[in-house]
Amino acid sequence: MNILLGVTGSIAAYKAAEITSRLTKLGHNVDVLLTESGSRFITPLTLQTLSKNKVYMDMFEEITPSEVKHISLAKKADLVLIAPATANIIGKIAHGIADDFLSTVVMAAAGLAPVYIAPAMNTNMYENPIVQENIQSLTDRGYRFIEPKASLLACGDLGKGALADVDEIVDVVTKALK
Repeated sequence: MNILLGVTGSIAAYKAAEITSRLTKLGHNVDVLLTESGSRFITPLTLQTLSKNKVYMDMFEEITPSEVKHISLAKKADLVLIAPATANIIGKIAHGIADDFLSTVVMAAAGLAPVYIAPAMNTNMYENPIVQENIQSLTDRGYRFIEPKASLLACGDLGKGALADVDEIVDVVTKALK
């Protein structure tokens, strides 16, 4: 199956390497869409090596002039997974903002493939009423969420906001593709 994996600017971005590796070893084709802020936490080369595919970051890069890449990727996707998903990308998607490669692909994929979002952020950010409203709005529109867990966070706070365990994320994706 063809999986699009969106990776955003969270400290949990390093877990995208394990998610990519596991899904690839299960026989899935994984195309990684890395945001600029995500690339501050994990390199495109790491994700490219594990996925065996080009990592997409720049929506204006002409890869194949005869196709519009964010549309062609959306059309071939069997599932879109954003892990980790920041408050920023959740807000963008909830409000129809498509200003980077990942957000344009998600907008184009809506209705074509299920979109799973695995939030990862500080507890106060996750519990912020605006973020919760955005999550509810997306849930009402058919987007699916893989709940973060309560844990000791990278910032030192204890609470809900840590990326779900990689095992859980891979299990959810595997079941969804059956």
